[in-house]
Amino acid sequence: MMTTKRKITNAWVNRTLPDIFYEEPGPIEEGMRQEFTIDRIKWSLRERYLEHEDVFVSNAVFLSYDMTNGNARVRPDLFIAFDVDAATIRENLPNFWVWETGKVPDFVMEVASPSTAANDLGSKRELYARLGVTEYWRFDPSGGNLYGQPLAGERLIEGSYVPFDISVRPDGSQLSHSQLLNLDFYWNDAGFDVLDPATGKTIHPLEVAEEALFSAQGALSSMEAERNEARSRAEQAEAEVARLREQLRRAGQE
Repeated sequence: MMTTKRKITNAWVNRTLPDIFYEEPGPIEEGMRQEFTIDRIKWSLRERYLEHEDVFVSNAVFLSYDMTNGNARVRPDLFIAFDVDAATIRENLPNFWVWETGKVPDFVMEVASPSTAANDLGSKRELYARLGVTEYWRFDPSGGNLYGQPLAGERLIEGSYVPFDISVRPDGSQLSHSQLLNLDFYWNDAGFDVLDPATGKTIHPLEVAEEALFSAQGALSSMEAERNEARSRAEQAEAEVARLREQLRRAGQE
């Protein structure tokens, strides 16, 4: 059976795709409206790979995974693909075309909302496993009311997702490690964060820059304090030399 084809404009290139391409996307989900709760994580991950030409990070792109069905697509809250040509992917937006990129994303993150939580736990999770997404992470801004837990990560092993261990601390905060990213994800009542496992500190670029500035200012203050102390010691020594010279001068006159 012949499939009717038509050309569509996709960014700045023309493509020949099935006639069913596209249905108009639905309205923005509540999950996108709640996205501010996890913006710091998205910014951290984008900044981490900003200079890597073989890494594509996005949170506003549809993942199209079936060349014969343009409506077979999903939009993760955040995904990362390694070992790809990021510049070419950006040129071919608005979609991440799996059949052109040659692979699916390696990492996917979803953020819970009342209208999306069931899909994140069900159909989306099944789809990501079927496509072969290596790590699937979920964050619940409500603290677990929607997902059943605030923080969850899973790694694909032999076609099925196996959960990562979650460390629950005495203060109730939670921590888990992403093998793929070699980063720790952290949650407490204040929200979510991404930590460097070597230091236990945030990788959020603004906070890292602020800490570096504070440290530099502290070092300058310390240097200034040391200079002031050295200047004081020099003045005291100079005064002592002057005193002793005066004593010697008086002794010579006696």
